Amino acid sequence: MKDANSNTNDVTPTQDAIEVLFALFRARRYGEAELLATDIVRRKPDCAAAWKVLGYAQLAQAKPAAHTLSQAAQRLPGDAELHGNLGIAQRNAGMHEAAVASFRRALELDPASARGWHNLAAALYDSGDIDGALAAYAAATERDPGLAEAWNQAGLIEMKRGGIATALEHFRRAIAAKPAFLDAYTNFLFTNQYAAAHDAAEQHRMAQSFGRQAARLAQARTEWPNLRDGRQAERRLRIGLVSGDLRSHPISYFLEDLLAELAAGYAQKLEIFAYATVAQEDAETARIRRSCSAWRMVERMSDAELAQQIHADGIDILLDLAGHTGANRLPVFAWKPAPVQASWIGYVGTTGLAEMDYVIADRWTVPENDEDGYTEAIWRMPETFVCFSRPRAGLPVAPLPALQNGWITFGSFNNLNKIGDAVTALWSEVLHAVPHSKLFLNTKPLMQQDMRRSVQERFARHGIAAERLILEGQAQREAAMQAYGRVDVALDPFPYSGGTTTIEALWMGVPVLKLAGRRFSSRLGESYLRAVGLDDWIASDEADYVARALRLTSVPARLSRLRGTLRATAAASPLFDTARFARHFEQAMRAMWLRRCGIP
Repeated sequence: MKDANSNTNDVTPTQDAIEVLFALFRARRYGEAELLATDIVRRKPDCAAAWKVLGYAQLAQAKPAAHTLSQAAQRLPGDAELHGNLGIAQRNAGMHEAAVASFRRALELDPASARGWHNLAAALYDSGDIDGALAAYAAATERDPGLAEAWNQAGLIEMKRGGIATALEHFRRAIAAKPAFLDAYTNFLFTNQYAAAHDAAEQHRMAQSFGRQAARLAQARTEWPNLRDGRQAERRLRIGLVSGDLRSHPISYFLEDLLAELAAGYAQKLEIFAYATVAQEDAETARIRRSCSAWRMVERMSDAELAQQIHADGIDILLDLAGHTGANRLPVFAWKPAPVQASWIGYVGTTGLAEMDYVIADRWTVPENDEDGYTEAIWRMPETFVCFSRPRAGLPVAPLPALQNGWITFGSFNNLNKIGDAVTALWSEVLHAVPHSKLFLNTKPLMQQDMRRSVQERFARHGIAAERLILEGQAQREAAMQAYGRVDVALDPFPYSGGTTTIEALWMGVPVLKLAGRRFSSRLGESYLRAVGLDDWIASDEADYVARALRLTSVPARLSRLRGTLRATAAASPLFDTARFARHFEQAMRAMWLRRCGIP
């Protein structure tokens, strides 16, 4: 912070106090600075310098500072830095419009500030002005091409609205500007899973680069007390789960019933420790928490602190449930806090970490002799690599809509960034091939009119009229699942296959048409469909996809019979058989441990 005192005619005692105030702030003694500044503004309300330092001290302590900095800005209208920090405080308080105004004022005073444009872009995005945010990020990188954070944030916006190629280039620019920027690597690796022109070699190189950068920032352990005595190989194992999604989230839908089963039947063999990397909690959190032996809220811990906590807890096998997705703590795994570490559920690919021992998969998602591109060994579960918790909402399977409508309704409830140009083209072919059919897309972004218009325009380029599209956005899980009652056949996107959406469709009696894939993220649906015996719904190529769509929907009565039995079939399959999967899970954990102990 620059020293600023507009009251140059203050009497000496106040001037002395101001000098002490600046000294405290520069020494990062923010609490003391706040106390002194509060006393000064109480005695001399017009002391701009004291208001400024008070606001900065509050900001540094993550305290509400918008009011204080507003007082300072009124007294120092020409201070660009101050207006910028006021915008930050207002943004922290959710005052989006006020933040935009403050950042614009800061840029009026200092239009060359790349960081100022970056801040404005973030506030514009918060306020819903996506185009304005992208323009501001462009202005930031024009002024400072090395501003990696601006490239990264612009990439995230492009990814969310389906501009995959542009997003990937932005992430490359962020990494080039800041080679140790781990978030940019993660965003690239996640986004590249959606790319139609997926470059597997580049994916592997980027993952390895991430791993090397993470290793440089860590101090990996090579010894663990819990590994020293091989005679304890059969003892109760401590399993750690690291996740930011231990709440109402797809990851938890795979965990809830499994953890309850493990707590009920395997408590003498496995002890579950949860490390919640996000403080957000709900009813789902409470249910999961009841099945864990220990629960650690670790959001505010540094990587080193979290690694030390895991090590102190004596974790034997540490499971990453996020991979290269949001709120991940992959850098912690580079510290190797546990003797065995594996990535599972949350991410479908290599983490790039040499310290990660395994990726848990199955024979469909990662077939034998298909391990290229992984820095980890592949641990294949005997049936499926996941097991889904039965939905708590007691929603019945609805009758086949086609019997009443007289036409087939295809559907997809996947995120729009999975529905790229190639998917749009193929689904348009399906609609042309199946007379009078319609396509029902149901995902949260379609609540926005401009997103609906964009989707209509994309399909119109392939000759599909708007009236053949049903575009809705369901924010709540139960409402979305109930909407499957209006779908005859679900269509799986590519190259990133549907996950939770596919399983929920099957539970609601809706079969899913799948294009066979060539990597983990493309093969998710194949694992699920084979688990419930729907092998005939897996197409070998695009022509086969269209042909199967026509053939499998040509006899509505047959489709209706399948709908009537699909839930029961799914419930009895490995995809929902929690008891069977819990047994396989315990066996996998024990086998990993024995291998680590060198016991055949």
